[in-house]
Amino acid sequence: MTRSARAFWFKTPGECELRETGVPAPGDGEVLVRTLFSGVSRGTETLVFRGGVPENQYAVMRAPFQEGEFPGPVKYGYLNVGVVEEGPMTGRTVFCLYPHQTRYVVPADAVTVVPDSVPPGRAILAGTVETAVNALWDAAPLIGDRVAVLGAGMIGCSVAALVAGIPGVRLELADPDPTRAAIADALGVPFTTPEAARGECDLVIHASATEAGLTRALELLAPEGRVIELSWYGDRRISLPLGEYFHSRRLTIRSSQVGTVSPARGRSYRERLALALDLLADPRFDALITGESTFDELPRVLPMLAGGELPALCHRIVYP
Repeated sequence: MTRSARAFWFKTPGECELRETGVPAPGDGEVLVRTLFSGVSRGTETLVFRGGVPENQYAVMRAPFQEGEFPGPVKYGYLNVGVVEEGPMTGRTVFCLYPHQTRYVVPADAVTVVPDSVPPGRAILAGTVETAVNALWDAAPLIGDRVAVLGAGMIGCSVAALVAGIPGVRLELADPDPTRAAIADALGVPFTTPEAARGECDLVIHASATEAGLTRALELLAPEGRVIELSWYGDRRISLPLGEYFHSRRLTIRSSQVGTVSPARGRSYRERLALALDLLADPRFDALITGESTFDELPRVLPMLAGGELPALCHRIVYP
């Protein structure tokens, strides 16, 4: 029996809508999930909304259960928490890398059970914290390191919250928006502006997605220091002052992207996501959810998020 559901689509650059869709009965090894909450990943979904995914990155940017193709129409998203209604794990709350949709069927191994210690409304951050975990696996900060995180968005705040637990670290979270100080305070992380950030850093984790931010990241490094670049620039090109201290200080810029787990880690994607969900038992992460709307409001709300009229880190979508 096919059920009816509704899904959010990016129609064309600058346009989005809700569409009716059919959901089949789950087969062997599949689960039917009723969505409770989804999260808008503002940076990535803004890029999709404005049609800013470069053509040569269409395959890389493809979400696990995406339908359609860039630049649109495309059903895109990956922060979904729901309850299993049929199939294995019936009655359990699960996280899935699925777009904004009221009900859906996926293979059972595509969902991860949310621990009882994590409220379902907070579990939408699993993909974000998973990105932060991956970044720190790549960055490998050490006890006593001098660390700056530039960019107090969802990813930067998550990274800073995790780094704060490393003994002896000198840590600052920097952002030009002074209102982010309250979020940093809730996370227990020292806050500053990029201009006032302390230099001589062993490690700078950059997540501002701006040319000025990456330039400042290089300026803050001590000799032999490293920048871990988490920003995704889409179709934008940036320039850097590599003729200044870059060579004389033997600086390093390294990318980190959640789509790949370093083979040196010897860990699976499932293990990484399970770790992220366990970490979300910490109530500090509630500070990253800065707004909430209903699913019916999403076609009106997402353009406001993309345009900055509705400032947010993670915006939570509540389903009927």
